[in-house]
Amino acid sequence: MKNTTIQRLAFVAGILLIGGSAFAQVKIAYIDPLSGPFANVGENGLKAFKEAAEVLVNQKGGVMGQKLEFVGFDNKASPQETQIQLKAAIDQGFRFVTQGNGSGAAYSLIDAVNKWNARNPDKTVLFFNWAAVDPTLTNEKCSFWHFRFDANSDMKMEAITNFMEQDKKIKKVYIIGQDYAHGHQVAKATKEMLAKKRRDVQIVGEDLHPIGKVKDFAPYIAKIKASGADTVVTGNWGNDLSLLIKAAKDSGLKARFYTYYAGAPGTPSAMGAAAADRVFLISEWHMNLVPNKTEQFALAFNKKPGGEFSTLRINTEVSMVAEAMNKAKSTDPKQVALTLEDMRFNADNGEVWMRKSDHQLMQPLFISVFSKADGKTVKHDSEGTGYGWKTLASISQRDSQLPTSCIMERP
Repeated sequence: MKNTTIQRLAFVAGILLIGGSAFAQVKIAYIDPLSGPFANVGENGLKAFKEAAEVLVNQKGGVMGQKLEFVGFDNKASPQETQIQLKAAIDQGFRFVTQGNGSGAAYSLIDAVNKWNARNPDKTVLFFNWAAVDPTLTNEKCSFWHFRFDANSDMKMEAITNFMEQDKKIKKVYIIGQDYAHGHQVAKATKEMLAKKRRDVQIVGEDLHPIGKVKDFAPYIAKIKASGADTVVTGNWGNDLSLLIKAAKDSGLKARFYTYYAGAPGTPSAMGAAAADRVFLISEWHMNLVPNKTEQFALAFNKKPGGEFSTLRINTEVSMVAEAMNKAKSTDPKQVALTLEDMRFNADNGEVWMRKSDHQLMQPLFISVFSKADGKTVKHDSEGTGYGWKTLASISQRDSQLPTSCIMERP
């Protein structure tokens, strides 16, 4: 009888131990393209999130002793598929999601999360946005359940046009972008901000092309050449930027390009030597910043198959979310959100601040140019091209801020 009781207790203890280990992790659903034309960007992002979770969180004790894990859900860069994948993640018990590739998908995700949380106040979901930059997402569409860890499009364009204002060689600008929310916003901001800062500059052309569907950008480049543009502004990302730059290189176009995403995987290889001193980038980090606190992390990541680290905001998001959970001593989405609000954090690019009024992260930004690696100012090249990024201008966290029109409804 005694042995039977002991066996039963051991069995129950074993079940509890198994259950405990099964749930001894905090999971975040990564909902981004893992197939289709933007798969390389989505897959690289997922690898970076997994690496950041392991190195920056799990190796330092985790989240309240639990492992932080990111699990991929393929939304194929589609707003409709994004909602399907969100439902799948919720059905599997996920309470946190992250997404970034495409503001259209981010719009869809915010709406779906808001509706779910209104119907299920005891099973709320929190959305961490790492790359969808339409300003509307933290203005008219702002939500208590949404936090953005990337500078929005207007913040980036404010920095770019401030830089362009000083370059008197710029006379004729051509705008090209993807035909969806982000592309429209970049075009709008470029025209409005340049009109205020450089009235002498002409906008000589504008094109918005189907997102992820153009295989040959030669016709667009021909229009740019015919316009006489000396400068091109684009918010293109992923394959749409790589192919655009390649077409410009193949045609011998000598115009300069101001970009948001030329540092992302695949684009440096597409640019090569032809882009030297002609392609500019606005970003929160690049491999040749001084000081570069992320250098060793990035070098280790780049040695792994398919690894190409270019987005420090992934590390910032992972670290801030983990810190918020540890500070709140909770993985309840509402408590994590309340702790993230107004948080100041010493990231590798300087102090960052999550503004409470709209949940927009304020962080330092840098303008750099693609230049020949010299072992000094350009210590590291990109993707083995022999060329890398050289800092031209630094914008402090305080100077990168813009006002918000957000009127946030709180639970």
